[in-house]
Amino acid sequence: MFNDSTLQSLVWLDYRLAVVFTVILPLILLIWAFVQKFEAIQRLLTIYWRVASLLAITVYLAIASLPISFLTGGLARILIPIALWFWADLNDEIDDAPRKPLKWVLTSWRWAMTVYCLIGVLFQLPAFSCATLSREEVLSTMSCRVWLEAPWGYQAMFHANASPDILGFLGIVGLVAYVLCLLYFAFVRLGKQGRSAMG
Repeated sequence: MFNDSTLQSLVWLDYRLAVVFTVILPLILLIWAFVQKFEAIQRLLTIYWRVASLLAITVYLAIASLPISFLTGGLARILIPIALWFWADLNDEIDDAPRKPLKWVLTSWRWAMTVYCLIGVLFQLPAFSCATLSREEVLSTMSCRVWLEAPWGYQAMFHANASPDILGFLGIVGLVAYVLCLLYFAFVRLGKQGRSAMG
């Protein structure tokens, strides 16, 4: 579909957009919501950070070149928009709030995140086949390897002296904890609370 250099440029663009949309903007919004004492937005963004932690887990899995990182990255892009729009009580409270810049920016960011995540899943679809390969095959396949370059750059910046295998192990531990929390939510909490974030 793309030649190697084009794919590499697009993947790096995707990672840069991810930093803006999934880290910088929600962090600004969370701080802003605390300053404005807008509890519904605080709650929504707290839920967002819990769900989006799968992206951080994915980075650590990718550092170790673990094929499952291709699946977790895609799953995160599916779960994030769901988490942003799922809660009926938070949606109602935000909709009913007076028109203020924070509300407008949050709504704009939610829509932008939804579009970004959906496009990202479609863009990443061909890479999902990398999840069926061994680590050695992932490393030797350019269309897979290109998705690992940014996580390797992250390691060089923040974990230069750490072994990729140890970081990958931490990613696996994080993934197990994440899956257990997700299962608890799906089979226990969801049945009790439904779409109410406040319980």
